[in-house]
Amino acid sequence: MTSGQGVDLAAAARAVQDLLRALGQDPDSEHLRRTPERVARAFEELLTPHPVDPTTFPNDEGYDELVVVRDIPFHSLCEHHLLPFVGKAHLAYLPRDRILGLSKLARVVEHFSRSLQVQERMTQQIANWLESQLKPRGVGVVIEAEHMCMRLRGVRTPGTMTVTSALRGALRNDARTRGEFLDLVR
Repeated sequence: MTSGQGVDLAAAARAVQDLLRALGQDPDSEHLRRTPERVARAFEELLTPHPVDPTTFPNDEGYDELVVVRDIPFHSLCEHHLLPFVGKAHLAYLPRDRILGLSKLARVVEHFSRSLQVQERMTQQIANWLESQLKPRGVGVVIEAEHMCMRLRGVRTPGTMTVTSALRGALRNDARTRGEFLDLVR
């Protein structure tokens, strides 16, 4: 029972059953009997990225200002604790010859969030993708997220947000453009 994305659902369900036992729970109880399969399917869904088809269009009008999509909601799983982190991504680029279909910006965030992840890497992956696919004059990515590993365990600091950024090209090198982007996503 392996999914098309490489998740072995049967092995994952057995592992969850073993984990339940290790946690002092009875996986054969009426309440937990189907939990291993449900957990396996949930992790498959959380860890299976959808491909992104970068639909671009000619920049016939010569648009040369920032394109910003902000407040893109996402969730991912921290690779250190297998607990979620949840937040918003803000993406921008300065076009050259091509512009990207706006929904693709949200799809890029969704694509990279569907793996065991750390926020810093995800921020860089999104910026790298935008840079390689669009060849823009600049790229800006800001991600802000709350990590359940900080909220629910250890230091227990609910509401604490982690903010990461990746700035490339003109968004890194031109103070006015960088400032405009950061003002727009605040």
